Amino acid sequence: MMDMPKKMLRAAFGETLVELGEEMPEIVVLDADISSSLKTGGFAKRFPERHINVGAAEQNLIMNAAGLATTGLIPLACTYATFSSMRACEQVRSFICYPNLNVKIISTHGGIEVGWDGPTHQAIEDVAIMRAFPNMTVIVPADAISTAALIRQAVRHSGPVYFRMGRNPAPIIYDPSQPFELGKAVTVRAGADVTLVAMGIMVSIGLEAADRLAAEGITAAVLDMHTVKPLDGDTLLAAARRTRAVVTLEDHNIIGGLGSAVAEYLAEHEPTPVIRIGVRDTFAESGDPVELFRKYRMDADYVVKAARNALAMRDRLEKIP
Repeated sequence: MMDMPKKMLRAAFGETLVELGEEMPEIVVLDADISSSLKTGGFAKRFPERHINVGAAEQNLIMNAAGLATTGLIPLACTYATFSSMRACEQVRSFICYPNLNVKIISTHGGIEVGWDGPTHQAIEDVAIMRAFPNMTVIVPADAISTAALIRQAVRHSGPVYFRMGRNPAPIIYDPSQPFELGKAVTVRAGADVTLVAMGIMVSIGLEAADRLAAEGITAAVLDMHTVKPLDGDTLLAAARRTRAVVTLEDHNIIGGLGSAVAEYLAEHEPTPVIRIGVRDTFAESGDPVELFRKYRMDADYVVKAARNALAMRDRLEKIP
């Protein structure tokens, strides 16, 4: 996977945003003084009358977006994941989700993949927060291709959306012809022994781990759960029934994020051994993302170990009379 071509998801977002601006005159983009980070400069240059920079004032960002949505426009509120989910948490909850307004919250710098920016900018709680809000759809694309496809669907979806991207270039997993649907996971790789359910950058790590497991004779299914809410229970359930062992992968705290969503669903529908890989309820250090993923047991080596452990758990449970 490391040899695959890479591209920043936010670059794909910026390119697609200009195309969407041409197609949908009701789109308005709001920035919190980080146009360069979220790659919205192309849209601002092409449609200056539809771009608003509110400055470093994220609560105002959300309130302005809410007001614009009441007029029938489709506002995209763009900022860092830590700020949209925490600094403007009440505004998102009470003025976007409660009235069920058609606002798209576009966030970058999700997870410890941010690296050197440290814990103030490493959003590891955002998916948990946004997933808890009624009416909110939560999307975490895995690569540039899925980012372009899913942002198109997000802006056409009626209701609040939280769209989360990482900072760094990510391996390009998909062919441009790959179809995507909100609320429908993509089975990136089929497998009969263990299921790896991943979001965002962790999909490519899951594929790398699946290659290593295959060398051991273990076939791992890899699901890209790009829509964390609503979760694709049907695809998850089918995979869990087939393999009877699940590992979740997320660049996020394991509390409240994808791992929690998967475990909650399976506990109610098909009790299955689940091992969660992610940030284990701690604040990470600043540093090189590759080294951070290794330190916090989120790299392909640890996914392989977790898959073996999940299989061992399954085997022990199946021996219980």
